[in-house]
Amino acid sequence: MAMNDSVNILNSAYLAVEYIDSFLPDNPLQQPFKNAWNYMLDNYTKFQIATWGSLIVHEAAYFLLCVPGFVFQFIPYMQKYKIQQDKPETWEKQWKCFKTLLFNHFFIQLPLICGTYYFTEYFNIPYEWEEMPRWYVLVAQCFGCAVIEDAWHYFLHRLLHHKRIYKYIHKVHHEFVSPFGMQAEYAHPLETLILGTGFFIGIVVFCNHVILLWAWVICRLMETIDVHSGYDVPLNPLHLVPFYAGARFHDFHHMNFIGNYASTFTWWDRIFGTDSQFIAYKEKEKKQQLITKKKAN
Repeated sequence: MAMNDSVNILNSAYLAVEYIDSFLPDNPLQQPFKNAWNYMLDNYTKFQIATWGSLIVHEAAYFLLCVPGFVFQFIPYMQKYKIQQDKPETWEKQWKCFKTLLFNHFFIQLPLICGTYYFTEYFNIPYEWEEMPRWYVLVAQCFGCAVIEDAWHYFLHRLLHHKRIYKYIHKVHHEFVSPFGMQAEYAHPLETLILGTGFFIGIVVFCNHVILLWAWVICRLMETIDVHSGYDVPLNPLHLVPFYAGARFHDFHHMNFIGNYASTFTWWDRIFGTDSQFIAYKEKEKKQQLITKKKAN
């Protein structure tokens, strides 16, 4: 009975969104995107699209999304938004991070990406434009993937902090106490595999078109680079996402090493009380700010 009610609610929500969408103006980018997509299908094999296309999407999205945070370090005005202002980025750290990233991307992640084609063939995942889900379905699928990945990340990330195994795997990622965007995927190869598994679970559950693979890659990179950016910039559109953790939440994890284990949302840390030190830290900050204001007045 409860399952039927849930299905009815989802169907009603889908119909409501579809009805609202019918009143929205046509997307001017839809036709150019359709032409580009069909050109890709006409000129490249499914293996090339699934493998090299996925690699290009990942690399382009990763480094383009890192650009704002990289540029911020050269803009004095942006330094007031840097969370750990006493720990600026250095060229030495960024170069070390970049070299490790190249190794992880091409020797760990690329072999996994090579399996994308076989995944789409085994599960009969379509590539055709006509089979592509509507934008609101894609958004809902990406959100579902984020919820699944967040749960996986919380429990496995917390396990990697266990004192018996921390120094062997996860300590690599914590070499940088004050994170920066490019450091998001700076990790031990085993951590890349362990935590990266959470990314694929949502794909297995929701994927009904190859476009979801790329949309979810971009969404996940956008989130992880943002929380590792080291900057809490106002008017960040990601803060509109319900229960979104954000840069301050994860920055505290790097600074404190304990607590705030979730990747995207705050609910698992709240449920298990692993955000208690972060909450206490925020309260202390507020009191300090009040004292500073009183002295200034």
